[in-house]
Amino acid sequence: MSIRIATRSSRLAMWQTSWVAAEIHRHHPEFEIEAMEFKTKGDLVIDRPLPEVGGKGLFTEELEAALRDGRADLAVHSLKDLPTTLPDGLALGCVTEREDPRDALLTNGAASLSDLPAGAVLGTSSLRRRAQVLAHRPDLEIRDLRGNVPTRVRKLEEGGYDAIILALAGVRRLDLEDRVTAILSPDEMLPAVGQGALGVEIRANDEETRELLAPLEHEPTRAATTAERAFLRVLEGGCHVPVGALAEATADGVRLRGVVASLDGRRAVRGERTGTDAEAVGRRLAEELLERGAREILAECER
Repeated sequence: MSIRIATRSSRLAMWQTSWVAAEIHRHHPEFEIEAMEFKTKGDLVIDRPLPEVGGKGLFTEELEAALRDGRADLAVHSLKDLPTTLPDGLALGCVTEREDPRDALLTNGAASLSDLPAGAVLGTSSLRRRAQVLAHRPDLEIRDLRGNVPTRVRKLEEGGYDAIILALAGVRRLDLEDRVTAILSPDEMLPAVGQGALGVEIRANDEETRELLAPLEHEPTRAATTAERAFLRVLEGGCHVPVGALAEATADGVRLRGVVASLDGRRAVRGERTGTDAEAVGRRLAEELLERGAREILAECER
């Protein structure tokens, strides 16, 4: 018996796929597991900012095509890359236990975001990070930064940037944590929806694979990311939106914090909601923020 896993070919994606494969094999040693590597549009076009490259599915469409036509049995994604609405016929087979969801600051000397000199160049390809950084440090110059994690770290070390921001989870998975200057608290920087978790996508009618993945499912992470993804689903338009969110599973359900910020960091609408129904918590917080000004911010982003 064999399982074919579709994955991106970056070092981080392969680490994540190897981890999922090892977990499957630990629970089901009778299966042979094959990784199928793909280059996605998001991987191939690295000379333009992400919002200019395209909309949803930049890092997932090629993997999903392999799922739909039967070349692969499952696909491993960073959950933050997976659109909140999946294509017909596909489903989120499991969500793994989350690594630390926070963002990490890497610098060439400064001890923190506040310690960067005026006019320092900070690299990020994320509108979410850009907006929240400028809310704290409007004097910084934000430059686009594309490429995989090792490439971004190399560009920092070569002096092209004074600082960069990366997901702490990816830095840890690639054993680069010694390069981290500071971990940004959620008060400074709310992370991307789903950041730190892995989502394993399957064909919706493939109950055998769903059962195979059951031991990898982490219910607290599923609940938290369900709230975050519902929040983003209500908010997102055609562009990559400057939205941050972080939910935590509690004894009584989930607690969700969210923000929608303007690209220049001058305006931000924040909120928090708790409840027992994760999907409803995310949806209602998004509706609340839209009523309080997020709709205008997102319309400006779309323009």
